[in-house]
Amino acid sequence: MSGEGSSVHEAFEDTRRQWGDRPFVHIPAQCAGGPVDLTYEQAGAAVERSIDGYAHAGYGRGHHVGLLLDNRVEFFVHFLALNAIGATVIPLSSELAPEEAAFLLKFADIDLLVHLPERHQFAEQAADRIERIALTTPASVGAGEAPAAARARPCVSGQAAIVFTSGSTGQPKGCVLSNEYFLAFGNWYRTLGGRCALNTGTERLITPLPLHHVNALAFSSMGMILTGGCIIQLDRFKSSNWWPVVAESRATVMHYLGVMPAMLLQLPIYAAERRHSVRFGFGGGVRKVHHTAFEDRFGIPLIEAWAMTETGGAGTISTHTGARHVGSGCIGQPSPQFSEARVIDEHNQGLPVDGVGELVVRATGSAPREGFFSGYYKDPAATDAAWEGGWLHTGDLARRGLDGAFFFVGRRKQMIRRSGENISAAEVEAVLSADTRIKQVAVVPVPDEMREEEVFACIVVEAGIHPSHAVAKAIFSAAADRLSYYKLPGYIAFVAALPVTATQKPRYASIGELAKSLLAAGSDCLFDVRRAKRPRGSS
Repeated sequence: MSGEGSSVHEAFEDTRRQWGDRPFVHIPAQCAGGPVDLTYEQAGAAVERSIDGYAHAGYGRGHHVGLLLDNRVEFFVHFLALNAIGATVIPLSSELAPEEAAFLLKFADIDLLVHLPERHQFAEQAADRIERIALTTPASVGAGEAPAAARARPCVSGQAAIVFTSGSTGQPKGCVLSNEYFLAFGNWYRTLGGRCALNTGTERLITPLPLHHVNALAFSSMGMILTGGCIIQLDRFKSSNWWPVVAESRATVMHYLGVMPAMLLQLPIYAAERRHSVRFGFGGGVRKVHHTAFEDRFGIPLIEAWAMTETGGAGTISTHTGARHVGSGCIGQPSPQFSEARVIDEHNQGLPVDGVGELVVRATGSAPREGFFSGYYKDPAATDAAWEGGWLHTGDLARRGLDGAFFFVGRRKQMIRRSGENISAAEVEAVLSADTRIKQVAVVPVPDEMREEEVFACIVVEAGIHPSHAVAKAIFSAAADRLSYYKLPGYIAFVAALPVTATQKPRYASIGELAKSLLAAGSDCLFDVRRAKRPRGSS
């Protein structure tokens, strides 16, 4: 069995020695940067060249290196090279606004930002005014940079990456991920079995999910590395060519988010849509109404699961075994050899069957954090709060059925889940509040048939501002300079006042009901700006 190393790179090298001639990464021709086909041996040789480049430039253990490489083959090569030299990788999205990216670069103490050539202007804008940060492209690593000294910074043993996830109180939090975390993710997947049994050396896993999130970075990538499989990495999800790409790439497993089944079910019947080799889909968030319809039409069971960046694979709950309760919001059960879960009330007491409360998880055995994230970067207080009582508090609401299966109910935190992205309502509110036209604002989720939820902003404007579609567009455009496109409001509603508590804080439950009622009524004060939400650079 491969993958017995103590780091991601060592696990890759184990597989390279055993199955060097087998495919490692396939980028289809339809994708940016494609077509690419690399075997484990070819990829390993490219990693060795990058290791030499980083060493020549003076980078190594203790350095923080940002990767702005999108879903390209370069990401895999440089991630493995940096892991080999002991550097910490911080993956970044090119869909960030420059201001957002600048915050992450500074907060994460990034020494070097490796970017695609076409992202150079964006990288310069993000790095402007940040001291001691170097910029380079993948091909230029080691060609001209002055040797860099690692800065003093918080560090944990075996630290491999810092992945940012939306915080419920505003700015994103940096989850510190160790080599142990990545290896635990891969080991969890390769031993999962049941409906998700992976065949050694032959799997071809297709995913359009971004490499700056752990699903693609750790879940699919480590699952394939530890089983000698091939990662079919797409640049993004495109429903129009999904089934031809699935067939041409000979995919055997697909990873999905709930928006994907929703969009694929809207396609006209395609004669070859069942001519594929996919045995199962693994993901989460499929809408209840779409679950059975998708499986009946396309012949692929969707194995629903629940996880967080903080839990990794060790704390993942899934429907790989037991009753799936299709179309019910069932997320299954934890793998008992890895973790356990329960539902608690506000006093941290366990709830009976079907009682709705907060979902908490921990590793099985005497080390409750084993395989989980190492903590929040520069925020030990938040880390301790998350692990109150020895369980990871997820902020998600769930219930447990008679057969032991867990069912996702909703989120306790002030979060919005749109197309697989977790959006902090507080972060969006902070940006909108800076607009001089706005007196008060509250941001809440509203249901969206395609994307699970959409961002809804209830706004009280300053005196003298007359609500109109033009004002809504101006507010949207101003926010677009500071927020990723998916975080922007899809709806803007101008209201006379916001429901508040006795202490004058927004009453979010009431604001949520107000938003839904305005949407249902098609109010004159409501403006739909969803069409303006586009990735940067798209037409």
